[in-house]
Amino acid sequence: MLNKMLKAALTGAAMLAMTGSAFAADVTLRLHQMLPPQATIPAKAIDPWIKKVQDESGGRIAIEHYPAMQLGGKPSDLVDQVKDGVVDLIWTVIGYTPGRFPKTEAFELPFMVTNPVASSMAFQEYYEKHLTDEFKDYHVIAVHVHGPGLIHMREAAITKMEDLNGKKLRGTSRVVNSMLTTLGASAIGMPVPAVPEALSKGVIDGTVIPWEVTPTVKVSELAPHHTQFSGGKALYTATFLFAMNKDTYDNLPDDLKKVIDDNTGMEVAKAFGQAMADGDAAGLAIAEKDNNEIVTLSEEETARWQEVADKVSQDWVKEMDDKGLDGTGLYKDAQDLVAKYTAM
Repeated sequence: MLNKMLKAALTGAAMLAMTGSAFAADVTLRLHQMLPPQATIPAKAIDPWIKKVQDESGGRIAIEHYPAMQLGGKPSDLVDQVKDGVVDLIWTVIGYTPGRFPKTEAFELPFMVTNPVASSMAFQEYYEKHLTDEFKDYHVIAVHVHGPGLIHMREAAITKMEDLNGKKLRGTSRVVNSMLTTLGASAIGMPVPAVPEALSKGVIDGTVIPWEVTPTVKVSELAPHHTQFSGGKALYTATFLFAMNKDTYDNLPDDLKKVIDDNTGMEVAKAFGQAMADGDAAGLAIAEKDNNEIVTLSEEETARWQEVADKVSQDWVKEMDDKGLDGTGLYKDAQDLVAKYTAM
């Protein structure tokens, strides 16, 4: 009887605390994204951002974080969920909606980016210079990229380009799939949450992802043969959007808009890039601890991949030029911005 009374009292206290918290907040925002809460970006970037915004608002902004598509839909639906006001904030992979934001693809091109911090800062400046028109229907908090993408295989590591022939590889986006096809693989597009099942059932022979996400999707267990590349440039990266519904932002009082503004832009992009870098180190350490096979291609072999994959970049430039989007200028500016922030 005493235990029941104690349980009832604790439940009542918890409900009272929740009610008090709800009354304390002037605004409650719902944030939706596709990865589980323990994944790198949700745990190490989104949750700290939420805490910072809530603290700086004095508790007047409350943010509810819904991971792993808990509010329904597919990862590719997230951009429309926030645009249409179904949710207030989203974080997603831009490439999950191919053709929707074509100028962002410059950063997905083969051997474009370096480390995730410098490249995320470069992508944020690129957004501010070139992408505000593509994202005019969103209030963008920040954009960023992940660390160097590499290849993970179920049966044997890729040691030369010819090893890709006939292999079914999961890709992240239109551009990355085109690169994999050009290099000889059979590219299969799918969002990262679908990778573990596809690997375990043999639907794919391998996947391209950075070290950062390998623990979350059990890639070090399911595809324990890893191939990295020499030199300072990554095989590829994916681009990410952290955005807010425009009406949600516009309807905030000015002082709460300032809280959001103070947590928007370059410093957020840098922080998300740093979370990716830290996640890469952790993912690599797990693979090393498990004694997985880790192959780093020589500079000569990496150069072969770069030469073949360059066709993807040149085709993209021409496609953008043909659309009147100045692919030539976008490609060069992306290269220049990556070089600028990498040198810093």
